[in-house]
Amino acid sequence: MDTYEGAARLEWWANRDTCLCSVSVAIAIVSDDSGWRVSATFVPPLNGEDREGWMFLMALSPYCTLRFDDDEDATVDVRVEEPSEGKLVLSAV
Repeated sequence: MDTYEGAARLEWWANRDTCLCSVSVAIAIVSDDSGWRVSATFVPPLNGEDREGWMFLMALSPYCTLRFDDDEDATVDVRVEEPSEGKLVLSAV
């Protein structure tokens, strides 16, 4: 089993020139024979207007780009689910 923990951002892009939102997260990736699983938490936790903006974007589309902080060129298109407030589950699309 391989694991990775690190910092990343979830980004919603209107087009290739306009980023609507970027949210910092701490991610944990686990890869094994059954595939890979990614969980994430907000860093820092979202409050107030930031939380409202997050909920608005999630209602529009749960699909965004995951960009790794330690390699700006490493991105993955993901679907985001939030089973409990602040706890995210990501899946590749």
